[in-house]
Amino acid sequence: MGLVTRRSLIAIPPALLAQETTFRVDVRLVRMLATVRNERGEMAGSLGKEDFIVTDNGVEQEIALFEKSTAQPLSIAMLVDTSRSTEREKRYEIDSMKRFLKALIAAGNPQDAAALYSFNFEVTQQSGFTRKLSRLEAGLRRLKSEGATALYDAIYLASESLEEREGRRVMIVVSDGGDTISKLKFENALEALHKANAVLYSILVVPVAGDAGRNLRGENALTTLSQWTGGKIFFPAVGPALDSVFREILSDLRTQYLLGYYPRGVPPSKDRFHRVSLKVRKPGYTVSARNGYFSDSKG
Repeated sequence: MGLVTRRSLIAIPPALLAQETTFRVDVRLVRMLATVRNERGEMAGSLGKEDFIVTDNGVEQEIALFEKSTAQPLSIAMLVDTSRSTEREKRYEIDSMKRFLKALIAAGNPQDAAALYSFNFEVTQQSGFTRKLSRLEAGLRRLKSEGATALYDAIYLASESLEEREGRRVMIVVSDGGDTISKLKFENALEALHKANAVLYSILVVPVAGDAGRNLRGENALTTLSQWTGGKIFFPAVGPALDSVFREILSDLRTQYLLGYYPRGVPPSKDRFHRVSLKVRKPGYTVSARNGYFSDSKG
């Protein structure tokens, strides 16, 4: 049996949630994963550094890092909602995740790895980062649906683990709705994702037809977290549609760009969140990338 780690948020110091207000010049490298499509919606993987323009709070920046990211190892944290409401569709989800993980390990960078987390009323690490498919599959077999949904706690804790990884960092959340019991908030989850330079893909499986009975607030939260980190949210049914979503995500990950810059000339501000824009100079291209980052601050 693989290692199962249960992590509690009780020990998180209160200062973690405090919002510092004094601005400090940020000299860290801001990394951005970008997915680019042409006007026909096709992946555009042949652009050069000179084709991109990035601004930080409206100030154009010099791109210091540029790579076509298939050369970078990929770390994926897979987060699976195991609250009681997911029981009905769990078998279909597990089968699709197995196929996705098998495809991930079979191709790409030989250092690509995945970790598996489950979340209901608590967050459980079913497997640390590994390339051993047997460990990941063992974790999937242990999943049991019960209790409420600690989505934000799960995103926060998985982001901490991703932050320690080299290369590209991606999180995939498979859920049927929103948060119901987390100790942390939406803002903490968003900041943790930005701090980890992680892209979030959300898969909302089988939303209820019509608004009645749906957690629209939760859906909106996942949509925002995904879009603001350069990812995407999907609303598939189970079966072939879910497999198609995982194939699209894998295609995105194999055709991404990695860019980075050191913030220069950005006027001081008490707002810790920097708005970042990444565009292609040529017309007809759309870019999916993070929309900002939280600067360091010091009391």
